[in-house]
Amino acid sequence: MVEKYSVISDKGVRYLISQPPILSKSCNYTLRALLYLATREAEAGGYIGIRQIALELEISFSFLAKIFQKLAQADIVLSYRGPGGGVALARPANTITPLDIVRIIDGEALFTGCLLGLPDCGDAQPCPMHQYWSGLRDKLHHMLESVNLAELAQQIRSEGLRLTP
Repeated sequence: MVEKYSVISDKGVRYLISQPPILSKSCNYTLRALLYLATREAEAGGYIGIRQIALELEISFSFLAKIFQKLAQADIVLSYRGPGGGVALARPANTITPLDIVRIIDGEALFTGCLLGLPDCGDAQPCPMHQYWSGLRDKLHHMLESVNLAELAQQIRSEGLRLTP
C-alpha cells in the first residue's frame, strides 16, 4: 500500500505526517458533503438526495446517511423524507464555519489534546512536541473559524476547485 504524506512546518521544524493529517474520515466526508450542499444551494432550490451526494462525492451512502443524521441533530441540516426529499442546510451557509463542523464530528480534542496522546500535557507538564503543536493547533483553529461555507462554496464555483478524490 502506498501512503501519502504531508509536510507541515512551524518555527523551522518540519513534520512528516501521514494523510489525512488531522481530521477524521467522518469529518473530511462531512466537510465535503456540506460544501457540496452549499455550492448547489441556490441552483437546487430545495432538498438534495443523499444518494445523489454520495454518488457525486464517491462516499458510501450508508456512511453519509449516518453523518447527515448527526448533522440534523446538531441543526446544521434539515432532512425530509419522501418524494423530493433529501437534505438542505438548516441555516445560511455564511453562518456555518468548518470549525463548527469539526467540533460536531470530531469534538474538541484536536484543539485541546496532546499530539502524542499524553494525558495532562500542557504548559506545566509539556511533552516534547508541546511547544510546536500548540502553535500549529492555534493556527488551525483560527483558519477553521475565519472562513465560512458560503465563502468556500464561492471559491469552488469560481475557481473550479474539486470535492472528489
